[in-house]
Amino acid sequence: MILRSNARSSRRSPGLVAEIPVRSMASGSLSKRKRSSSPIIALKSEESSSIIEHSPQRTKKQKLQASFTKISPFPDYPHPTPDEASAIHQLLNTTHRPDAPAVRQPPQATSNSAQTCGHVPNVIEAVIGTILSQNTSGTNCTRAKRGLDAAFGRNNFEAMANARKEEVVDAIRTGGLANKKAGMIQGLLRDVKKRHGDYSLQHLAGEGRSARSRTQALLRDEEIMEELLSYDGVGPKTASCVLLFCLGRDSFAVDTHVYRLSRLLGWVPSKADRVLAQAHLDIRIPASLKYGLHVLMIQHGRACRGCKRPGSSEKCVLKDYLKQKTIKTEEEIDKRIEEVSQIKEEEPKI
Repeated sequence: MILRSNARSSRRSPGLVAEIPVRSMASGSLSKRKRSSSPIIALKSEESSSIIEHSPQRTKKQKLQASFTKISPFPDYPHPTPDEASAIHQLLNTTHRPDAPAVRQPPQATSNSAQTCGHVPNVIEAVIGTILSQNTSGTNCTRAKRGLDAAFGRNNFEAMANARKEEVVDAIRTGGLANKKAGMIQGLLRDVKKRHGDYSLQHLAGEGRSARSRTQALLRDEEIMEELLSYDGVGPKTASCVLLFCLGRDSFAVDTHVYRLSRLLGWVPSKADRVLAQAHLDIRIPASLKYGLHVLMIQHGRACRGCKRPGSSEKCVLKDYLKQKTIKTEEEIDKRIEEVSQIKEEEPKI
């Protein structure tokens, strides 16, 4: 399976709530998000009790994530219901995988982490692979990961971190945006080394010999997400993919295909960008369906031509579903398809 990072650039939504703690959000009161005036936050980590300087971008990501851990950014929007999510899961499974249902498989050490969106056991490799998959094709990001491994050795993170940036750029050039991604990869590795003393994030997977590391096995999903988002270059979709494919957690990653189809189905408000759509869907979709729906919606988004462009005469099971359940006319469906077909493939700037 090849996944590509994508989505419209994140814009501030009218319903964005990013500075209210979860406790106060439980009451249902919402306020507009205010820009933080402080560039530093305290990391909740047993590995480091110090306050680490963060860029405003990092702080924004973490505040956004903290706000929507327990409540949707659109708490009054009732879709999808568990029954709606289950119906689409069953429909897409029957259509695309009648003989081989979408079932979670353990991460494979031999997988190409860029090609599989981080479906490998090494957490840093999963993050790097998902970074390489941003804004490019599956073929190109797969080549970029192979180039990185050939140049430095697979998972030789010390060599990657200490190399001249130009060497990393040359190794991943086939993946596009090589200069930007090389900076992200080296920045990630150096930051991990600075915080944890070595090039490892395996504590997020519950691994380690020390009592301290074993305690980390108890990390909640939101704590893992918080650390991943604290690294520059790691956005909500990238972090969610690492949770879903590398760590085996129930997280609903939203790429372009998932976002487009969610908009088509009416599962998110039209004002929701991809970041807020992911926050909403991760709350609304039952945990048991998150992996399968993610995989199946991407498969349908790539394969089905009937819902990619308005006016298409090709069959689409989702269009049939909409006609039966919500939208009654072909014209109304085409209008919605036209709206969501404008979604561009790009990583949200957050």
